[in-house]
Amino acid sequence: MRTLLVATLAVATALSAMSASAAAATSGHAIATFAGGCFWCMEPPYDELDGVISTTSGYTGGHKPNPTYEEVSAGTTGHTEAVQVVYDPKRISYERLLEVFWRNIDPVTPNAQFCDHGTQYRSGIFYHDAAQQRLADESKRVLEASGRFTAPIVTEIVAVGTFYPAEEYHQDYYKKNPIRYKLYRTSCGRDRRLAELWGDPTARRK
Repeated sequence: MRTLLVATLAVATALSAMSASAAAATSGHAIATFAGGCFWCMEPPYDELDGVISTTSGYTGGHKPNPTYEEVSAGTTGHTEAVQVVYDPKRISYERLLEVFWRNIDPVTPNAQFCDHGTQYRSGIFYHDAAQQRLADESKRVLEASGRFTAPIVTEIVAVGTFYPAEEYHQDYYKKNPIRYKLYRTSCGRDRRLAELWGDPTARRK
């Protein structure tokens, strides 16, 4: 019975991921996928943008099919916490999404974001097509040439693989549990580090 249940959940997760891509394609929307540490903290910057249709927390970049939060957190799946952004390219550009991404992460610390450490928290841009790859590479080159950082930028830019939506209680966590979310964000030192890296917080979306 347990084997059947696991198999059923695996199929449901795969169908959910496929239906999201299909829905985006048929509606004229596009998908972007970013990893910036705790996915709770990566939803708000995009949810606030005009032209963003939805955000989904999940896992990608690893080798374990249908991973659970516990498995990913243990660092044994190869996956990183990520957020999938469905957006209307007629209303907002991929370049703008990249700009918001960079200013909400620490791009110079490998295999960690703020207080969370391990490959499961590595930062990354997971491109969906050649155009996204080109724009992502260019945005990284511009940032490297800016002289803002003395350390190298370690954020990976790789082709997206299967994206597995996280468990429902992770979705919109900052809305469902605002006090716990703010406590986590503050105790993790996220905004303090972002201010060190990027300066004025009004220049980015929290």
